[in-house]
Amino acid sequence: MPWLVRQLVRLVVVLFCVTLLTYMIVNILPGDVAIVILGSLATPEDIAGLRADLGLDRPMLVRYFDWLGSALSGDLGRSYRSGEPVVQAILDRLPVSLQLMVMAQVIALGIAIPVALLSVRRPGGIFDRISASAAFGFLAMPNFMLGIVLIYLFSVTFDLLPATGFTPMSEGLWDNFESMILPSLTLGLIEWTVLMRVLRSDLLTTLKEDFILLARAKGLPQWRVLLQHALRPSSFTLITILGLNIGGLIGGAVIVEQIFALPGVGRLLLGGIFNRDLILVQGTVAFIAVGFVVVNFLVDMLYAVLDPRVRHVRFRS
Repeated sequence: MPWLVRQLVRLVVVLFCVTLLTYMIVNILPGDVAIVILGSLATPEDIAGLRADLGLDRPMLVRYFDWLGSALSGDLGRSYRSGEPVVQAILDRLPVSLQLMVMAQVIALGIAIPVALLSVRRPGGIFDRISASAAFGFLAMPNFMLGIVLIYLFSVTFDLLPATGFTPMSEGLWDNFESMILPSLTLGLIEWTVLMRVLRSDLLTTLKEDFILLARAKGLPQWRVLLQHALRPSSFTLITILGLNIGGLIGGAVIVEQIFALPGVGRLLLGGIFNRDLILVQGTVAFIAVGFVVVNFLVDMLYAVLDPRVRHVRFRS
């Protein structure tokens, strides 16, 4: 329990720092929001009046704590352009982004785990060398370039999958899945590389342990040794990397959603940036940052469940 309390305190401190830093970065961007809203032909009196109405004439820290109080009650403000509540705009688009990231993560794990298991059967063998070369190749390719290549192959050349657009699940499960295949592949085919290399390294270390030698001495098949005895203790670092990969997935989703015209949170954020809608940008960035921190906190909890020794570690300052 003391370990959990310490983790919760750290979570609160990190969330406070993240929201404060996010608010400061957004508010020190060049340009005047009042001029953006009213236009370049607005009079100084109109600009000053709108700044007073929006509270932009007050100190930034005062405005931050006002915003924080509203955010804690679930109010992230309203968009300058559309007047839509920011929370509602995010929640309307969140399912698309979540589906994209979950499918990409499933694809990445579906490739990384089998490739790592097959690679450690014969380290340095033909399959191991081919998989390592393929991993470095995908890792070196930007996700926007991979997305364009996939569109050219599967949409333009073979006409198998739609190039852009999104179909909600309410209009058909298969149509929805079909519209998300290429975006998910764009993210997943890059994310699997790091997962595979980390898992392969940990598997090679685990296979040298005494309990693995004992399992082999009992005459257990190699696939059973790998799956039942080596995979779980080798997955701790993999789980940590999965949590850290959320940041990469979010960053990649911003670009991928724009390429494939998906109505997700990433595209909402880009629209807010292009339109200079700082309230929308501020709320969306804070939401994404808080989500990233919370996911990593949950990963720490899962890590403690898999390895009970973590709960008994005494952290020293």
